[in-house]
Amino acid sequence: MSILIDSNTRVLVQGIGNQGTFHAKRNADYGTTIVAGVHPKRGGEIWEELDRPIYSSASEAVEHEDVNTSMILVPAPFAKDAIMEAFDAGIELIVCLTEGIPVHDMALVYNTFYPRAADGSFTKKGRPVLIGPNCPGVISPGKANVGFIPEESTRPGTVGLVSRSGTLTYQLMHELNEAGVGISTCVGIGGDPIIGSDFLDIIPRFADDPDTEAIVFVGEIGGTEEQRVGRWIHEHIPDTPVAAYVAGFTAPPGKQMGHAGAIVKEGGDGGETAADKKEALTELGIAVGMNPSETAQLIIQRLG
Repeated sequence: MSILIDSNTRVLVQGIGNQGTFHAKRNADYGTTIVAGVHPKRGGEIWEELDRPIYSSASEAVEHEDVNTSMILVPAPFAKDAIMEAFDAGIELIVCLTEGIPVHDMALVYNTFYPRAADGSFTKKGRPVLIGPNCPGVISPGKANVGFIPEESTRPGTVGLVSRSGTLTYQLMHELNEAGVGISTCVGIGGDPIIGSDFLDIIPRFADDPDTEAIVFVGEIGGTEEQRVGRWIHEHIPDTPVAAYVAGFTAPPGKQMGHAGAIVKEGGDGGETAADKKEALTELGIAVGMNPSETAQLIIQRLG
């Protein structure tokens, strides 16, 4: 099995310019079922590069095609509207690859997807799943690829991988692949300050997947989400082999490192550095590598 995407995934592509077409064709060549594209001014045409229909809106595509997933690659100024269009169309899984979306736009999106009750509580159960933005996408090797993740770097297997970083994910998959270890699903959740799905939206899905035997997660400096993840793993799946990597061991406080959310606040309460997170996770029984190669070896060792 896998999580989020599999051989039954049917993808609508929002954003069929040069980049959207290039990546959609790569995904289709891998075996992913791309059913249509969306362009507000080209509805009724044929997307020649993929020989698929083009619809003027996501709702129209859903009406005519059996769509369950959208891949969004529209420019940042229009990404909020594209995400909301997919949401309004009732699409179950929305993977937004676009980077540079304003934080205010994503705040509006997030609060629409996951509205809070009067007491301040909210739930994501029964709501559409949003992956990203500013992420590499999702791959279930041998079944489907929605996004940028290089399929040649991995193979089908039993390790669930979730990461805030794209390139570090690729290196980890490559290291595992070289050792003959495959992936059940890899999910790139993105590194922006506001993202649709976080570690604790993904890791419990791996825990419930009978074919995922081990989990690797890749975090980074800033915030204390990794500690929260570690506590959940310690309390709920203590016998599952888990390894982690936290990017940014040499990052100075107050300097943004790569992602918009990867920054250690100067004068903060602590816990936001890579060293802080490694110490906390280690105390919870989670092996933490100092680099992707070491992390890959740690999970291989734990798999026996």
